[in-house]
Amino acid sequence: MKIHFIGIGGIGISGLAQYMHYQGHEVSGSDIKETLITQKLQKLGIKVTVPHQSEAIDDQDLVVHSAIIRPDNPEIIAAKEKGIEVLARREALLKILNDKKVYAVAGAHGKSTTTAILASIMDGSTIIGAESKAFGSNVRYDATNDTMIFEADESDGSFINANAHCAIVINAEPEHMEYYDYNYDRFYDSYKRFINEAPKKVLNAEDPFLATLIDEVEATWLYPSKDIKNIKYVLIDNEPHTRFVLKDLGSFDVWGFGKHIALDAALAILAASDSMDIETIRKKLLGFKGIKKRFDIVGLEKESVIIDDYGHHPTEIKATFESVKEYAELKGFDKITAIWQPHKYSRTIDNLDAFIECFQGAQELIILPVWAAGEAPREIDFAKKFKNYNLTMADTIKRSKNKIRVLKDHEELKTLDKGLIIGFGAGDITYQIRGAN
Repeated sequence: MKIHFIGIGGIGISGLAQYMHYQGHEVSGSDIKETLITQKLQKLGIKVTVPHQSEAIDDQDLVVHSAIIRPDNPEIIAAKEKGIEVLARREALLKILNDKKVYAVAGAHGKSTTTAILASIMDGSTIIGAESKAFGSNVRYDATNDTMIFEADESDGSFINANAHCAIVINAEPEHMEYYDYNYDRFYDSYKRFINEAPKKVLNAEDPFLATLIDEVEATWLYPSKDIKNIKYVLIDNEPHTRFVLKDLGSFDVWGFGKHIALDAALAILAASDSMDIETIRKKLLGFKGIKKRFDIVGLEKESVIIDDYGHHPTEIKATFESVKEYAELKGFDKITAIWQPHKYSRTIDNLDAFIECFQGAQELIILPVWAAGEAPREIDFAKKFKNYNLTMADTIKRSKNKIRVLKDHEELKTLDKGLIIGFGAGDITYQIRGAN
């Protein structure tokens, strides 16, 4: 088929595009601007048009678009005028995954990490909403295996269409509520449907919502507080690892720090144990090297370390921050600076009280402008709400070697070059903190 993806620069759509390209389809796409993702796609031989324009549509068989693309997009209009089938991503999944044995990972946070851990353990194709450092991409293609390890997204309800053979749910915290019209029944019913339609299920029994299903859903249930024991944080080749004992299965080492990493790994181990022996799982787990933008150490010198983290929900930021404090202590750093780029006005406002709490332990907090992700601006008084922190409001940061310059109105406010410096956000902060801006 000839398939065109609108919004191909998004991590989710880019994964589907790459996967279909590897399957032998003729793939093209478009986005509003050129990014590292679009450049990578072009190197694979995928034609990318920037910006969106009707001329990108000619004789394709199918047009797929991301959730944020509006009906008045010129390419959608052109496709419909030519009688080409147009599907949102969530609808396209029914076509793309319908013949696969899908291990689908869902949850408000932790799903990229859990999917990447599972991919390190199991063979098969993989589509993740982040880049696995083990194979240097968000997509791994295996033409010899019908297993698909898939990060299932609840933000647009598309996880329901993931054709899950095994549903792995880390948590079911309310998120992306604007899609569900702030209707909590609709939100939780979507999770129920995702879980119930999968023949196999691996669920976190201590998530408040999932716990309500224990008596009605037959599943492999994980009770983190009693099933995960003896958590220790160790450096292996100067890299952070969490060591833990899972049930009666013995000890495991997984890349990263934190109880949340042990939880993610435990769910992946239990999902894989249905078809693999535990010693093979224990060995292959060591192949997980983290994912890009999750506790991603992008600069390390004697007096400073710079970390990039995709965390954009307060629960995941808080969990990562506990890991940050452990790592700073092991490395002997006495100062932690957090740089936060809020992601979406709706998420920030909906979770503002939790965001105010999640940076506890930072000696300094720097807040960048909200990454709108297509939303209309809304007023948020960050200076007032976060006044209890040692706060700096800035416009951007600039990386030079292992130093970060903090700028506002094109003037340098300060330079960060000591201690542990970590950036949080799902916008372009990842490029700023890596020196790619």
